[in-house]
Parts: sequence; structure tokens; C-alpha cells
Amino acid sequence: MKKFLFILLSLTSFCQGQDFMVGASEAPVNPSIPSYIAGHTQNRKFTGIRDSLFVKAVVVSSAESNITILTVDCIGLLYPQLLDIRKIVQLEANGLNASHIVLSSTHTHAGPDVVGLWGPDLMHSGVDSNYIRSLVNTAARQIITAWNNRKMTRAVYGEGIHGEGWVFNISEPAELDRSVTTLQFIDKAGKSVATLTNFACHPTFVDAVHHEVSADYPQGFYRRMNQSLGGVNLFIQGSIGGWVQPENEPQTFEQAYFRGSQLADKTISLLQHSMTVKGNSMGFSSRVFDLPVENAGFSQLSQAGVINRKIDSGVTTEIAWFSMGNAQFATHPGETVPAMSIASKELMKAGGPKFVMGLSMDALGYILKPSFFDSSKNIPHSKYLCSMSVGPQTSTIVMNVLRELSAQKQ
Repeated sequence: MKKFLFILLSLTSFCQGQDFMVGASEAPVNPSIPSYIAGHTQNRKFTGIRDSLFVKAVVVSSAESNITILTVDCIGLLYPQLLDIRKIVQLEANGLNASHIVLSSTHTHAGPDVVGLWGPDLMHSGVDSNYIRSLVNTAARQIITAWNNRKMTRAVYGEGIHGEGWVFNISEPAELDRSVTTLQFIDKAGKSVATLTNFACHPTFVDAVHHEVSADYPQGFYRRMNQSLGGVNLFIQGSIGGWVQPENEPQTFEQAYFRGSQLADKTISLLQHSMTVKGNSMGFSSRVFDLPVENAGFSQLSQAGVINRKIDSGVTTEIAWFSMGNAQFATHPGETVPAMSIASKELMKAGGPKFVMGLSMDALGYILKPSFFDSSKNIPHSKYLCSMSVGPQTSTIVMNVLRELSAQKQ
């Protein structure tokens, strides 16, 4: 009888922290060789594969809701591909809310062109349509697998600072968000099912100096996390606009892996002193809307078929705001400046971990403060950054949407 009571008390104790049903799955999504390389200049092709790119899915559910976080090692998957993934999942995963699938790209500059900008020249796309179809199908498969493999978990988190000495904002050096936030789901056997780790830095260690497929420093992160914790480990990119990137670093695969493993070590250290996520309620709110396109280059590339997406005077995108207990998440549809990360986190009042997911739901280039478009400000590299932005209103509109969504959920 005493043994039964001990087991019952132990299960009750676990259930108090056993807040969510969670499943996770991952698969490689390497391009064929040769394929066009995304980032830097046009007409560069891969000569081989140094390390694998991945698509990773984590499905989190409670009694009343479910949310899926999907990450892809690529320069930035566009909103139409998210809609394609949702369509497949909607048809094949009974009970999963496909509208609650949140997509984020790690932004590696050693992955294939999935946008169209890095083909043989500026007027020809570098996208391999067969690869995009395969990527969409593989992503949908991982979501469905994760949904079918859910198990009871408890959620813990850690928060810290990382990147001193190698992560810099080269446009506005005084403005930077070096926070690292991690959320781990642990089953009743004490094993990690999945971790979500949010950190902001361009994966550009091997950009333009190598011609092999690589996830860049996230690969070093994956390896160390897999070895130390197991489970499926997602890297969620943060606000890297204004060129938040590694500086004064050797541009080698070895250095990329080293910095990634350091990020993993920081994450593991935070989880060794973790806090428990409070509550198991889940909230999700999103908005589909049009952003004005004031950069004629984007609409011209769309009309020419270089970017396979409707872009004219506006472009349709989506932003999400959601929560898992007192863990809160905001998505940004491109490379946002650190000020937007800081402002987004100020909207999060639940007292738990705060995640800002850059290049999420979409990849609309740089999303900059209006001051970048004022030539009298002399912000370093602003001319190039603005040329890769849909317009000066974008950051204001994005933050207004996030404020409205957050007000609905708090």
C-alpha cells in the first residue's frame, strides 16, 4: 500500500509540471548538387555537402489547443510555402490545427536559393522547384509524425546572455539583443523530447568563401545538443536585421561549429538551473494582412518570375502571437532590427520566457527603423539594407500588429 501511495504521489507530482503533450520529428533537406547558393552574390553553385540541413517540427498540445513550431535551415522560406505546408497537414493530420503552424528559418547563407534572388543573374531565379516541393512535403511529414508521436511532458526554461566578443550589430553597435532563451519539454522518464532555443546572429561564418552545403553555426549547436540532451533540438533565429552577425572571426566551418557548440553549452547550462513553466493554457492569435511595397524592385522581380510570389503595391503576410503557459512568442516576418526584438519582449507580461522569432511565417528582407531611410543619419550600410527592404513603413506596421495581438491575449 505504501509503495502504491509513493507511486501515486510521484505521478501526481510529475503531472503538476506535466503541462503539455509534445511530439517532435526532424529530417534532412539537402539540395541536389549543384544548386544555386543563397546569400551574397548571384551565380554561385554548391560543390558538395559539408553538413546536413534540417527541417524540424515540434507539436505542443493541451486539452483545448495545439501549436506547431517548424524550423528550416535555409535563407528564409516564404509565406506561400507555409500555406502549402498547412494545406497538406490539414488534409492528413486529424485534430491538428494547421492554422497554428508557425514557420521559422535559421537564415543560413550556405543553403539553397529558396527565394529566387541568387540565380545565374538578377533576372533569372535560382530556385529549384523540385526542391521546394520536396521541402514542403518533408516539412509536412515531420509535423504529422510529431503529432502522432506526442507524449506527456513537463516544460522548463532558462534565460541568459550570450555572444559577447563575437556577435555585433555593425549598423548600430549600441543596439543589440544578446539574450538566449530556451524551453525544454521532458517526458516522465526524464528524457528530453524537444528544446527550443532562441538567439540572434547571422549564420554567415562560411558565407561567400565556401561552396558546400552547411547549416553554419546552428550545425555545431545541433551536434552538441544532440550529444548532451538528445531529443529534437530547434534553433530559432532572432532579430538579426541591421546586420547582427559574427565579426572578426575566422570564416571556417570549424569556427562555425565551435561557436554553435558554445551556444549549446550555454543552453545546457541554463537548463541545469531551469525554472518550471507556469500553467498549461495555450493561446494563439494571428493576423493576415497586406504590407505596402514601396521598393519597386520587389514587384519587378515578382512580375519577371524571379520571385514566384504575387508582389505589386502590396504583399500579403502573416504575424502570430502565442503562448504556452507563461512562455510567450512573437513572430517577425523578416530580418528585423534589435529594437523590434526589445520592443516585442516589452509587450510580454506573463513573467515567463520570451521568444522573438525572426524570419518567421515569411522572409520579407530587412525590416528597419524609418531612420535607416534617412540618408542624413549616415547609418553604416543603410543604403544596401534599404535596397533589400519592402519599405520604410514596415517596422511600424509590424509593431502595431504585434501590439494589437498582444493586447488581445493578455
